[in-house]
Amino acid sequence: MGEKVESDGSELSDRQRYRRKLQQCLTVLERLLTEERFDRPKNLMGLEIELNLAGSDGMPRMMNAEVLKRIASGDFQTELGMFNLEVNVAPHRLGGRVLDQLAEELRTGLGYAHRKATEVDAGIVMIGILPTLTRHDVVSANLSDADRYTLLNQQMVAARGEDFTLDIEGVERLSSTSSSITPEAACTSVQLHLQVTPDRFADVWNAAQCVAAVQVALGANAPFLFGHELWRESRPPLFEQSTDTRPPELKAQGVRPRTWFGERWIGSAYDLFEENVRYFPPLLPICDDEDPLAVLDRGGVPDLQELVLHNGTVYRWNRPVYEVADGAPHLRVENRVLPAGPTVTDVIANVAFYYGLVRALAEDSRPVWSRLPFADAAANFDTACRHGIDAELRWPRPGRASGITTVPTVKLVRDELLPLAAAGLDAWHIEPADRDFYLGVIEERCKRRVNGASWQVDTFHRALEAGLERDAALAAMTRRYCELMHEGEPVHTWPVGFPGRGGRVG
Repeated sequence: MGEKVESDGSELSDRQRYRRKLQQCLTVLERLLTEERFDRPKNLMGLEIELNLAGSDGMPRMMNAEVLKRIASGDFQTELGMFNLEVNVAPHRLGGRVLDQLAEELRTGLGYAHRKATEVDAGIVMIGILPTLTRHDVVSANLSDADRYTLLNQQMVAARGEDFTLDIEGVERLSSTSSSITPEAACTSVQLHLQVTPDRFADVWNAAQCVAAVQVALGANAPFLFGHELWRESRPPLFEQSTDTRPPELKAQGVRPRTWFGERWIGSAYDLFEENVRYFPPLLPICDDEDPLAVLDRGGVPDLQELVLHNGTVYRWNRPVYEVADGAPHLRVENRVLPAGPTVTDVIANVAFYYGLVRALAEDSRPVWSRLPFADAAANFDTACRHGIDAELRWPRPGRASGITTVPTVKLVRDELLPLAAAGLDAWHIEPADRDFYLGVIEERCKRRVNGASWQVDTFHRALEAGLERDAALAAMTRRYCELMHEGEPVHTWPVGFPGRGGRVG
């Protein structure tokens, strides 16, 4: 949710200087790319998971400061809302038993954090949107106590100049306004990082854009917002609208939103950074003392802080990342498509599918993006968010055939994408037993047409049929979700219903 920043104001001169520094950073980035100054490939991946806090009653708890104090680990950090946390997993080299290693680390870390959080009745919940959140929970008073969140909120509110409008029509329609960006905090995601060389960056990013719709269709886990049943994955429309600094007039002119799928395939990482500078005005015009050109001319490695900060305020679903580590610059593709949860096993299955599939597609001699119009990839993402695992997507015909066809996600995954993901994991030298186990979880989701969103919806409607009022049904469903999440079996095995109310139903 952005870099740590401090500022006592943003004058016009600050913005002008910042804009000049951004252009300077772009020039330096272009030179770094041309001079091949980037770190050698290390097959490194990273993982971040945003979390919710909820009590034993299933309701949100505004207690992240107290919970973090009890956890006392640098792996856990604040997020935008007081009901949020984030856990960061140290980078791992892709290969061998890394999938099971990640699963064990997450179970241990999240289990410990949950035990500490329950000491104050604020347990850890991995879910795309906490179903029991209300409009009254996402107000500026519930922003986490950190300079970067306060300043970002101030700047985005000032840029918009009026209340943010939420208008999402799905199974039901939600229409609401907010005087702050706090509704964004309802969105809790999994972020996957992959370090790549400049030569491979465009292929990896294009591949990630192609599969974004498939990821969200398989992993959808956010069907409810403020008591309304909306899209199967309601995070993307909520995130876009709650960060939309465009008043209606600019939207009518076609000005791009800050939460953005993109509009074209790319040929270089530079394309994305340049677009971010060209299309989006700075929100946090805070200048660093570094002279990046002078640092580069001396043979050093510039941090490009202005570019990094600006890049963090443009919310692409697949975002480019520049960072300096151990004295060397590197590039990453940050995949931000997936919601959190439901279980650690489900998360690692999503991880395995993504890294395997992106590797295979990026190395394909006949790339998918050379056959799939970008407009179809963007439309697929919207369709997948709306319909989840039941989505039908536009995709190139298999084999050497030409043209685009419409195919159910589950058929596309089982017939074409799972074998590609398996081949990609083999290319990463992943242990075959782990490959088969985690991709098997994806296959079972497809066979049963069950993911987190479908389970939530089915269980909620069973509770309504049992006579519970809407709010009580959402709370009961959330409590049952938490029980099953902590038991740890993947979501496709979860019973629909409640113990003591007919047991397994459906």
